[in-house]
Amino acid sequence: MTSLLLREALLDTGSPADVLLSDGVIAAIGAPGTVDAAGAEEVALGGRYLSPGLWDAHLHFTQYVIQRRRFDLTRARSAAETLDLVRAELRAHPRDPGEVFVGYGFRDGTWPDAPTREGIDALGANVPVVLISGDLHCAWLDRTARERWGIETDATGLARENAWINAAKNLGEAEALTDEAFREAALAAARRGVVGVVEYEHADNLRDWPARVAAGVDLLRVEAAVWPDRLDEAIALGVRTGDPLDVAGSPHPGLVRMGRLKVVVDGSLNTRTALCWDPYPAAGADHGHPYGIASVPVDDLRELLIRAREAGIEAAVHAIGDRANSDVLDTFESLRMRGIIEHAQLVAERDFPRFAALGVIASVQPEHAMDDRDVADIHWAGRTGRAFAFGSLLAAGAELRLGSDAPVAALDPWISISAATTRARSGRAPWHPEQIIPFEVAHAASVRSRVAVGEVADLAVLDRDPALLSGEELRTLPVAATLLAGRFTWNAL
Repeated sequence: MTSLLLREALLDTGSPADVLLSDGVIAAIGAPGTVDAAGAEEVALGGRYLSPGLWDAHLHFTQYVIQRRRFDLTRARSAAETLDLVRAELRAHPRDPGEVFVGYGFRDGTWPDAPTREGIDALGANVPVVLISGDLHCAWLDRTARERWGIETDATGLARENAWINAAKNLGEAEALTDEAFREAALAAARRGVVGVVEYEHADNLRDWPARVAAGVDLLRVEAAVWPDRLDEAIALGVRTGDPLDVAGSPHPGLVRMGRLKVVVDGSLNTRTALCWDPYPAAGADHGHPYGIASVPVDDLRELLIRAREAGIEAAVHAIGDRANSDVLDTFESLRMRGIIEHAQLVAERDFPRFAALGVIASVQPEHAMDDRDVADIHWAGRTGRAFAFGSLLAAGAELRLGSDAPVAALDPWISISAATTRARSGRAPWHPEQIIPFEVAHAASVRSRVAVGEVADLAVLDRDPALLSGEELRTLPVAATLLAGRFTWNAL
């Protein structure tokens, strides 16, 4: 492997240094002009800041790729406006028979009106219409879509949680994606300094990702999770958490590794299905589950975790509501098992110290707090002091990891860091500023290496020192280059 000398990189010390990369690791660091780098290719950084490469600790990559092709519904502020947008799009760009119209990004938790079957059926589209919520936990479907796939909805026309999650794969969107589409999405992540992602897509990740890397989607490290319906297959393959998942002859061995068992035990805030100790307001729980939904009962969760542990597969459990978090912590404790809770959006006061005591990592998505602050103020009224409570988790000693849940939020760790360190966006006042965490904590929760000799050469070259920037500046921080094991995956130097 070619050696690379990065000249005049600004490090945490505040002083410039030359950094030698060799065989995928940082081989030497020294004052400018003092590093022996005979035969190394030299790249001048000109005083740019050198950071460890960043990780996104929670995303759904296939959904992220697909979302870039779906009709955007994020600007809709009501059910009526959503239907108007869809109607106008179908009129301006008629779909061919056999196509499916898929929209993405509506958030009905603050709408003044409610979705209805009659409303979406009145579109009279000549193709199935499927409108997916921004949290991915429900979809609004017209009659043609409901009948084609046999999807059960309530009177609103919404399919929620398992009824939707199990049906979503029938849309056939993923089958139409090319390796080039995945590479473009991976490049977009690399352009923001990302070197690795934790993949929680509900798919055949253990086969799909090694095949993608072999086909040239080789710009990111990937930890590939399995869902319960593929646990038996993972056990049969004999792969344990951390094991490499390489196609024979892969040019970049070790990029894909076995991740964790992903279990979703409750729903989401916007869909009002997150499992809580207190009920939702009556208008917000019109789906018949006033406290939210237990997607996987505790006894079933316990059985899954035992089977995974016996096979050397660690666990990551989606829990958003405070009762769901309590149940998952109880389960980890009863099994004397460490793990990760994904989201931890609403936590009971008594449960904050249990994360550290049990060795349970809190994997959180700070931008969700900015997206959902108004929804939380309505549907978790009186409880928002412990919602998205990163400061409380930190004060209680919990280990934090930051992610995006892309496409639910942007695949951009600088946006996550901004949200975590300011609790503000777009000029609004900080929301529960007592839950702000320091920059150094947020940054450490977004990386997995250091700029130090012997460390892997996963690096991001930044035009400015991020520790000195405002929250809004962090969101658009220029990334000049990204290196994965010492090779450029993005280079605008």
